[in-house]
Parts: sequence; structure tokens; C-alpha cells
Amino acid sequence: MDILRRNFLGSTLRASPDKYELAFLTISELSELIHTRKISPVEVTRVMLQRIEKFNPVLNAYITVTSEQAMNSAQDAEKEIQHGKWRGPLHGVPVALKDLFDTAGVRTTAASALFKDRVPEQDAEVVRRLKAAGAVLLGKLNMHEFAYGGSSTVSNFGAVHNPWEPTYSTGGSSGGSAAAVAAGLCFGALGSDTGGSVRQPAAYCGIVGLKPTYGLVSTRGVIPLSWSLDHVGPMTRTVADAAIMLQAIAGYDQQEMTSQQMRVPNYTAALRSKTSALQLGIPHEFFFASLDPEIEAATNEALSLLGKLTASVKQLTTVPVNNITDRTVVAAEAYAYHAEFVAKLPEQYQQPTLAAIRAGAEIRSRDYIMARRELASLRQRIQHAFESVDVIVTPATPIGPPAISTFDAAYKDVPFPTDPSDIRRVTLRNTGPFDKYGLPTISVPCGFTRKGLPVGLQISGPHGGEAVVLQLAHAYEQATEWHKRRPTIS
Repeated sequence: MDILRRNFLGSTLRASPDKYELAFLTISELSELIHTRKISPVEVTRVMLQRIEKFNPVLNAYITVTSEQAMNSAQDAEKEIQHGKWRGPLHGVPVALKDLFDTAGVRTTAASALFKDRVPEQDAEVVRRLKAAGAVLLGKLNMHEFAYGGSSTVSNFGAVHNPWEPTYSTGGSSGGSAAAVAAGLCFGALGSDTGGSVRQPAAYCGIVGLKPTYGLVSTRGVIPLSWSLDHVGPMTRTVADAAIMLQAIAGYDQQEMTSQQMRVPNYTAALRSKTSALQLGIPHEFFFASLDPEIEAATNEALSLLGKLTASVKQLTTVPVNNITDRTVVAAEAYAYHAEFVAKLPEQYQQPTLAAIRAGAEIRSRDYIMARRELASLRQRIQHAFESVDVIVTPATPIGPPAISTFDAAYKDVPFPTDPSDIRRVTLRNTGPFDKYGLPTISVPCGFTRKGLPVGLQISGPHGGEAVVLQLAHAYEQATEWHKRRPTIS
């Protein structure tokens, strides 16, 4: 074990974690070591790149690794910190990006052959903010092609493999982000969430995935799936780390039409608030139907603990569930973005993606308009659910992670399913409604199946209520040990 490491100035030696321990530090822990010059961003980045080289051939989490750029950024961070120019808790911390966030000078593919050589000239707004916070960008992460699915098996670059058991899916579409964070190939990542693409893979890989309120985080420079439903959120190993990343990327963007002006509190400070006065709501209708017995058992155990951490737990019947599985808006808006590409270069798409996009061409304008009206109504009506409770708690997913072969078989039936029992819809059943509601919601680890695969708990709050969501999620995390487990491939 390497127990000695020089500090930034090279004048003394200090005790520090070995490479394995270093890779699984939280952002909070690593930030403190970097800030106090006990560990160098250059050393940390080198360890991450070595781990990517070792484990990515198995996991297929990264599409592009920006080794040279990352090392240069780490060196810049080290120099700035030496001279007292501390940018905050992400300064010098290696993170990664789902490969639909534009990165200036670095290809952004959305896991598609169509964009395999696409190199943007500008960073997405959230990428700009991460860089401004001093984060070191390691590269671009694999995903379900164009974010149009929940498996991360449909990709021009091959399927992403779950670090807990490589024959199983990570979920998606932010599967590469979830796998990389879980396996210690970055300290945090950004994903996008239109139907659960941050939370479902977070649940399936045993990490934390946060979807903020619609409009809190800019989507400018993010390849869209559905403008009306797309969200950007952090994926980390702890709730505190999610708070740190959210702090860096949240806030109004006057150049993004979906961005909303809302208060951005100190999310890390919110974690210290007591949860004893919180009222919990449990909407059994829809969200608890037909649960896998192992998911149900883990959820019930979590609810029992949450009952001890809060003031009360009550059944909730005011959550609107009519039409929440309708996909008209997604299909129509996805087709609107892809129509010209599909007409000219259909062979550049994976067949399941192409079929899903083409289905959007059949949607009538009247149906789209009515679906958008229903979406606006849902976002208004869901607020009534919080008249008597502070947060809503549900299972993150109704079933555990499916095998990759199961998803492969499902996607041979190319058209996107309308049957709610199809596995491609079941895995996203509990997450999708909260994209339509536009509410902040988080998945945190709450157990494991008999096969050793992770289970996630979903905690959701009112519009702009990220602080209370993080507060309760953190309290639950601190009262359990689930987040401390490490996957088989790590």
C-alpha cells in the first residue's frame, strides 16, 4: 500500500489513501484533501485514468476519454490552489459527462453513428459551469442512443455493463454515467432525465441520482429528446455529493427558453436540517402496484426507518395518475428534432431508435396540443399533493435490473411498446411521472436483491423543493449502510 504521498509543494510527505481507497472517496472527502494540499488533483486524475483503462473494457462506460485535456485541467487546478485561488468543492475533482452534453473541441455522439464525428464548438451551459467550478472532465459516457430508451444496450458503441454483475443492465439512458460512478471511474457525473434516465440507472447501479425541478438546471447545449420533459441532474455516490454538483449547475440561464428563475439555496447547508417535523406521503395507487417482492420488501423496510426519522407517514390519494404514461409529447418532440436526419441518413440509427422516432411522425397536431395541455394540467394539479405532506416516497423501480439479454430480446421487437407490461416501460414506470410533474426527485440506495443487485428508493418534493428532498435523502442515507457497499467490478 502506498501510504505516503507528497503534497503540492513537494516539501513534505503526508499519509493518504491508497489508489483503491482514493477512487471511492466522496467528493466532500476528496475536496477537503485537495483543498488542504494533502492530495494533488494531478495524482487523483492519473488514478482515475488508470482505472478507466483497466475497467472500461469490461463495463464500456466511456465512449471518449479526454486524458490529455484532463491532465492539463488537473495541473491548472493544482497551480491555482497553490496560489490560494480556491474555486470551491469541485476544484480539481475528476467528473464525467453523459455523451449528449456538448463539449467544445471534444466529440459529442449521443451514442449514435449519426453523430460519431460531431465536434461542438461550444460547451453546454452546465459544462461551462462545471469548468468554472474547477472540475476536471475525464470524458464522455456511454448511453442509450439519443436517450430514447431505458437500457443503455442500444448504442453504436455497444451495451453498458452493470458493475455489480456485468451480464445485467445498468438501465438508462444514463447507463454509462451510473456505471462509471459506481465503479470508481469518476467521482460524479451528469446525466439527463426525460423518463427516469438519471434515477433508474442510479437505482440499478447502487448510487444517488437527482432529477431537479424542471427549468432549474439549463439544458442549453444538451442534445434533446423532449424539450418539454428533459432535465439535467447529477449522479454521485452520496447525497452530499449530489448537493455539491447541483450547487454548481443550478440557476437561471437567460439564453435557454425552458430555464426558470427560482431561488437557489445552499443545498449543502440544507443537509444539516432536522427531518423530525417532516410529513411523508405514500401514494400506493400506481406506484406500488405489481412490485417485485424483493423491491417491495426493501421499500417497506426503508419506509419503516423513514417513519422513525420524520413526524408522520400517511397514505396519499391526491397524486394525479391519469395519463401519466402517455408518450405523445416525447414521441412528437423527438420526431421534430430528428425528422431531417431520419429522412436523409436513416441507416445511421440503431433500428429500435429509428422505429421509435418514426412513430412520432404519425402523431396529429391536435393530439400533441392536447397532450401538452394535459402536461400543464398535471404540473398544476400535482402541487395539491403537497398541501398535507412535505415529500412523497415511492420505490424507484418496480423491478430489479434486468439482464442485458432480456433487454436485447425486447428490442428485437422494434416498435416502442404501448403495452404497459413490456419491460421497456416497466423499468421506467415509477420515474417517468415525475418528469411530467416537473418535480425534484432523487433515487438513493435502499437494499439489494438476492442476486446482489441494487434497489433504489425514490424521494420527491414540491416545485423548487430540492433542499427538502436532499435533506431527507441524506438523513436516510446516514442511517443506513447501503451506500458504502462496493460493486464486484471496482
